[in-house]
Amino acid sequence: MADVVGLVLPFFGMILLGFVVAKLMKHPVEGLAWMNVFILYIALPALFYQLLSKTPIEQLTQISFILASMLATFLIFAAMFAGSLLFGGNVPESTIKALAAAYGNIGFMGPGLALIAFGEEAAVPVALIFCFENVMHFVLAPTLMALSGERSPGASSLALDIGRKILLHPFIVATILGVLAAAFHFRAPGALDRLLEIVSRAAAPCALFAMGVTLALRPLRRMPTAIGPIVLLKLFLHPLLCYTMLSLIGDFPTVWVWTAMLLASLPTATNVYIIAAQYGVWVERASASILVTTTGSVATVTALLYLIRSGVLPPDLFP
Repeated sequence: MADVVGLVLPFFGMILLGFVVAKLMKHPVEGLAWMNVFILYIALPALFYQLLSKTPIEQLTQISFILASMLATFLIFAAMFAGSLLFGGNVPESTIKALAAAYGNIGFMGPGLALIAFGEEAAVPVALIFCFENVMHFVLAPTLMALSGERSPGASSLALDIGRKILLHPFIVATILGVLAAAFHFRAPGALDRLLEIVSRAAAPCALFAMGVTLALRPLRRMPTAIGPIVLLKLFLHPLLCYTMLSLIGDFPTVWVWTAMLLASLPTATNVYIIAAQYGVWVERASASILVTTTGSVATVTALLYLIRSGVLPPDLFP
């Protein structure tokens, strides 16, 4: 257990450092803008590119793995969405609640924690899950908002907006370039490769620190009544369902299974707040969901890694 705590606490410690520094220094949230630009457009894309470009191309075509992971996430989304509607919620609020329950922080937290926990073998499943699950969320959110009448554009405008968000997202662009580099066995020249390596190593600590700052600077005025189901679905049922789907659908490498479970166990993504603010729906409560699930994930992610590393969980439920 000590080695798991030693692995997890420095990771969450970076979030705590960002949180504490933001509370002490009292700088405005706008001061975080350039760090977010560095993380979003440079550091994390460089990390994805570096890892994928050096991966054998045959490892990047695991369609059944992608389907199993996406199915688990979609079922969690659908369960929260349907439950919210059943108890009187409207479509826009239900969409944000469903994103809070299903959309994990797989961009800022996923790569760093997975690579620390499982080594570079975790890079490919991280990139595949990130790319395809983000595509799913980028399609679901605007489509449901349009169907509800919230800022409803025409079908062609909606399709163009969704396509632009998918194809121009820096992480997805980096993933595509990394896959192409792997397919054509391209290696960056020495100086460029070293630059990418330096930048990619900064991705995890900067992303975690920025996440802590962001959590500290968002006011928490309203705790959502749906926080219980969101915590249950995001931190407990999502990784369990992902584990079950992977065991049912295919026979995958052990590290891939553990990586998918770990990413499914991560707290609500900060993007959920951004989407809520974009549509002016459930904004403060989306922020509260991120804070509560992030705090709770310190215990749940630690427990999951302990179960994995101690051998309590088999890599396949149905061998």
